[in-house]
Amino acid sequence: MLAAMSGGVDSAVAAALAVEAGHDVVGVHMALSRDRDQFRTGSRGCCSIEDAGDARRAADVLGIPYYVWDLSERFEDTVVADFLAEYEAGRTPNPCVRCNEHIKFEALLDKATALGFDAVATGHYAQIVTRESTAPDGGVRAVRELHRSPNDAKDQSYVLAVAGPERLARAMFPLGGFATKDEVRAEAARRGLSVSAKPDSYDICFVADGDTRGFLRDRLGSRPGEVVDVEGQVVGEHDGAYAFTVGQRRGLALGRPAADGKARYVVDVRPATNTIVVGPAELLSVDRIAGEKALWFDDVLPGPAGAGAVAPDADGWFDAEVQVRAHGAAVPARVRAAGSTDLEVALTAGPLRGVAAGQSLVVYRGTRVLGQATVARSWRAR
Repeated sequence: MLAAMSGGVDSAVAAALAVEAGHDVVGVHMALSRDRDQFRTGSRGCCSIEDAGDARRAADVLGIPYYVWDLSERFEDTVVADFLAEYEAGRTPNPCVRCNEHIKFEALLDKATALGFDAVATGHYAQIVTRESTAPDGGVRAVRELHRSPNDAKDQSYVLAVAGPERLARAMFPLGGFATKDEVRAEAARRGLSVSAKPDSYDICFVADGDTRGFLRDRLGSRPGEVVDVEGQVVGEHDGAYAFTVGQRRGLALGRPAADGKARYVVDVRPATNTIVVGPAELLSVDRIAGEKALWFDDVLPGPAGAGAVAPDADGWFDAEVQVRAHGAAVPARVRAAGSTDLEVALTAGPLRGVAAGQSLVVYRGTRVLGQATVARSWRAR
């Protein structure tokens, strides 16, 4: 088994648990930055030169082989390129989702499989539940389900949903049963792992200083344009529409206040005209969402293999919950698969605010992940 070791406490403990479970484990650190001199800034950034050293020391303590795989070119060409292209198109990407899709559960997993490893263990907080499913012909097969972690604060099932059923079959999440991060740190300390007190990384790993707007400006250049209200009146200027996202309030620098004196938010980004549209908060509330590039996990929708976990009505709708932000709440909805790659969502417990094209939408039933899609558009039914 290959253990992906980022240099943090979670992946180190995951590797340790895989060793203790009797697996023949090899540790691998993914070098994702083209800047070999990049260092962490406190809790910002990951996969830096310090992280590689921390991962090596953890592997030494565990007594397992350790290697560094340079995936920086693949990371730049997929995750970073997607990040820039999505913002440039007026959409809001989630680079952690794309990293799981293109790097951890594509480049890393495929290379591990080619080298003969049967699975990849990571330090993600999520659970895999295996159960038996009976097909209409009476045959029984094993189905692997992706579920939330009992650690609500750290649950990562949202960003893992993009892995899909085939890649889930070759993944292992040893931290799935831990209810708190303190438990994981205690496990690390008990094993003598020096990363037991290392701070968690957060924000965008390749924007180590946290200045996303500055990163975009450096890569995409200055593109001055207008900020207009919903009536089309110019109320300000900007340095690039790509630096704004639906729901944003800060950094607008509006020269003209709203007539009612209320705060205004970005309600639309129009890359074709390099224009930002601002309006009142109520325009951000939506109760309909269309998703694209949808994927469903095994044994969810009715099909030849079995009845499926959901039972759509005559029009194809079924009850579920949807989540559109990594740390947002899942809300009740009616969901319908529209063709093979799209889905439709009707929120049933009130509108959501600030749903932007490009965000990942994950469909749940309870703790189980049913499927995932990318938000194409959102609107208010009335």
